[in-house]
Amino acid sequence: MRILLLCLLLLVAKAGWADSPAARVNGVDIGLLRLERYFSEYLQAQGRAVTSIRNPTLYKRLRSQALDELIDKELLWQEAQRRGIAISDEQVSAQLGEVEAAFSSPALFERRLAEAGFDRAAYADYLHRELAAQQVYAQLSAVAEPTQAEVEAFYQANQERLQGAQNQSDNSSVIREQGLVLARASLISQLQAQSRQAARQRLRESAKVEIAD
Repeated sequence: MRILLLCLLLLVAKAGWADSPAARVNGVDIGLLRLERYFSEYLQAQGRAVTSIRNPTLYKRLRSQALDELIDKELLWQEAQRRGIAISDEQVSAQLGEVEAAFSSPALFERRLAEAGFDRAAYADYLHRELAAQQVYAQLSAVAEPTQAEVEAFYQANQERLQGAQNQSDNSSVIREQGLVLARASLISQLQAQSRQAARQRLRESAKVEIAD
């Protein structure tokens, strides 16, 4: 999260951009300016730059993916409000302090905020929304710890792949023990990914989302 926040702060807002809606989520607008900022952040997280994309089809696809993520963020924020998720001023201040500490001086931090179209209060509000959305996302996508039988079954089904990721050993019991540890971690990761996808899908199905032409 910290890296993404820093990327966001390094963006220069396009002065004079008419902030008409790129999408509307349950009646709440996602403006073009917000999308353009997030699109640059989205590309930087992938090691890309806007100027490096020459293919119009690829540009359109990546921009659409960034908009999809923004829609999910808005849905999560709205769900957090419905659930009464409470983010304290102390949590926001701590996160703000972490971001600010990454800059060489308070003056540089303030300048980056201004360049990105924020003042300190607006950025604190952005952090509040992000923290609330992350919290509700964790709640919606929580998964139960897999049973030993489920781990064993996953290990048997993926034994060759898992053994390829293990440290080499001549001891078969060590190989199996390591494999089961990897199997548990891999299975939990898979279940969490499936749960996150299902959570986003449930929010989308119950929402009214309109994409601007």
